[in-house]
Amino acid sequence: MKSNSPSTTSGFDALEGGPSGPVSGADGPARRPRGSAERRYTSEYAELSRQVRAARLLRRRPLFYLLRVVVLVLLFAATGWAFLALGDSWWQLATAAVLGLLLTQVAYLSHDAAHRQIFSSGKWNERAALLLGDVVVGLSYGWWMSKHSRHHANPNKVDVDPDIEPAALVFSPDEAAARHGRRSFSSWWVKRQGTLFFPLLLLAGLNLHVSSIRTVFGRGHVKHRAFEIPVLVARLTLYPVVLFAVLSPGLAVAFLGVQLAVFGLSMGSSFAPNHKGMPVVPRDLSVDFLRRQVLTSRNVRGGRFVDIAMGGLNYQIEHHLFPNMPLPGLRAAQPMVKQFCAEHGIAYTEAGLVESWRIVVRHLNRVGRADLDPFQCPLAAQLRAPV
Repeated sequence: MKSNSPSTTSGFDALEGGPSGPVSGADGPARRPRGSAERRYTSEYAELSRQVRAARLLRRRPLFYLLRVVVLVLLFAATGWAFLALGDSWWQLATAAVLGLLLTQVAYLSHDAAHRQIFSSGKWNERAALLLGDVVVGLSYGWWMSKHSRHHANPNKVDVDPDIEPAALVFSPDEAAARHGRRSFSSWWVKRQGTLFFPLLLLAGLNLHVSSIRTVFGRGHVKHRAFEIPVLVARLTLYPVVLFAVLSPGLAVAFLGVQLAVFGLSMGSSFAPNHKGMPVVPRDLSVDFLRRQVLTSRNVRGGRFVDIAMGGLNYQIEHHLFPNMPLPGLRAAQPMVKQFCAEHGIAYTEAGLVESWRIVVRHLNRVGRADLDPFQCPLAAQLRAPV
């Protein structure tokens, strides 16, 4: 893992390239800075934003996304042909695996649309995200937006970022220690959570669908509930009906299991390296936008193959700084952002794909054994140091 230094955005309706919430636009915070450090931090992000705008890296790339859609349509057509041609054959499990990978790619497109990357019109982006997410993948746009917006606003912040809320996994030594005291399966599990992380991802696909259904049928606000409920019910009902109509019951169940397992594994292994194993921000620590996004994120090296496999999430630092930026812009912005961070003494972390997975496993195991000292926070120490 490499780092260049000594040591989300919130709503997607933000202005181009700038976060809403902590800042009102790309050129700085909405609230008045109270000291020299805050003024410097504000001007730093404004300077980087001007460089990005000058390079026109935020412009929409409709042809790029059109090509991705055309390729995916052709691949889905080929997969559908294979499904019908193979019939009731156990070779269908290979078709199921391919389908899981293709649905992951569609989920990436829905993610990009939700971030307003595809169209200039916010309404068209929202429609695309609903179509791709709810209709094709079977995931709730409303659930995703609520969860993902909170994550972008405060990545890796305790009690704020939903991605580090304790559930099957724990992300703080205190929570791990509390589970150790129960002398139960929970204690056994949490001590081995890193080792069991990738097997657990085989269930992540099913969990994503369950979370979507819970959200649209729950009491919380869902903007497009009237659309999402019938669409999700139809998508999640008709798909298995088709499987059982074409395949024998046992093979249909196996097909569904393989597809969900591959989908969950590919989604989870793409999102996990982005922040897991990076500094966790204490709830009471206020961090400027630039450092809040860069210091808690990790890029993944690997070239065009990783770009495709991770849907652009491998440029996590650039994505968090400029969530509206399309994938080609992220790729071009990466060396610019890396150099900027080096010049301003901001840690810029990147690792290879396999290395990043190893880091995640080691970190989760350390947390699960409560090996980390909750009172030592390198990020807090760096940010609280006198300027």
